[in-house]
Amino acid sequence: MEKDSVNWHDPSHIEHNNHRSWIERNGFSDWALALLWIIAAFFLFQFTAMVVAGVLIVSRSEGDIDPAQMMASLTEYLDLMFIGNSVGQILFLGLATWFFARLHTSSDSHRSFMRFKFRDDSLQFVLLAGLLVIAVQPTIWFLSWLNALIPMPEAFSNIQSSQMEMIENYLRGDHLVWLTLFHVALVPAFCEEILYRSYVLRAFEKSWGIWPAIVISGLLFGLYHVQLSNLLPLASLGMLFAYLTWVSRSIFPAIAAHFINNGGSVLVGTHYPESAFAEMTPESMPPLWAVIISLLICTYIVYWMYNQYQQNPHGEAYYV
Repeated sequence: MEKDSVNWHDPSHIEHNNHRSWIERNGFSDWALALLWIIAAFFLFQFTAMVVAGVLIVSRSEGDIDPAQMMASLTEYLDLMFIGNSVGQILFLGLATWFFARLHTSSDSHRSFMRFKFRDDSLQFVLLAGLLVIAVQPTIWFLSWLNALIPMPEAFSNIQSSQMEMIENYLRGDHLVWLTLFHVALVPAFCEEILYRSYVLRAFEKSWGIWPAIVISGLLFGLYHVQLSNLLPLASLGMLFAYLTWVSRSIFPAIAAHFINNGGSVLVGTHYPESAFAEMTPESMPPLWAVIISLLICTYIVYWMYNQYQQNPHGEAYYV
């Protein structure tokens, strides 16, 4: 038969096969495996977060806790829930994703595949990413206002209102700002970026190209937060972070932007809670002049970044 003519012990064939990813050798789709991992990582992360937080809550209360009243006093234990959340993110969104992504690439190109590298121009992109995420805030506010116009099931609205109330009470209370920044800004900035911009973006890019990958990974990022009333701003931020990762050829600008976005929310919520937690209603439309200025600045930065990328379009190669 024809297949018998292939010399499977030929050194050149063995070397070529060693440079192929596990997915390529076994005929799987990059996007399908990435989607399955998003689902698995989400549930593993949530389960771990609940278990760790539950153990810590029981330990603090010395077993004297009424399960019927537990939901009513969750704000008291929000610091412990943050710890559980961070443990789950670090273990599954961060570390497990890093190793799972090896299925998509050969071992000698893994860091490049994940765009986990600091290039000569990365500091420039990090600074611009920080400026961009600050400039985009009025636009994000406008998208939140648009999202408020979309009717939502009452159950979803009630859940999100309860979550926001817990966070507001926590930030208004006596908390360590640096510790809150660690749990709410630093851990998600690294772990969520490793999952969505290092791994998912690259996997979808291999299957469908960069622009569908940016849009789809951003939508998945928005859905991951399970906040339908914030889907538009969250998905838009996800797409913006994906664009930053692609155009800079590095994950670090997106990590910086993510940290500034979340950290800024913590600081504003701590020092200006009335503004940070003002209810978003159809009547609370942001000033159009602020949105227009925001869009003009963001468009200029995005266009400048794209020009920088175009000057060296072949500056990234990660697999053979």
